[in-house]
Amino acid sequence: MEESQKILTKISIVTRDIEENYPELQKYLSETRSTLPHGSNEMDNIDTSDLENYLNELKEIRDRYKEEGH
Repeated sequence: MEESQKILTKISIVTRDIEENYPELQKYLSETRSTLPHGSNEMDNIDTSDLENYLNELKEIRDRYKEEGH
């Protein structure tokens, strides 16, 4: 599997976790999504570092929320 596809799968898993277990954090999903590149949806045009950054932001939001005891 291509690296960007692996990262997208991880993003989907974390996003689903947030949606199912921390619905109050969904408001942050659209804010962090702005870090993803715009334009064509072709996989060739997606920068893996942008995807990694987005994945890390999602994890950070979720983990920080969990650490605060919510």
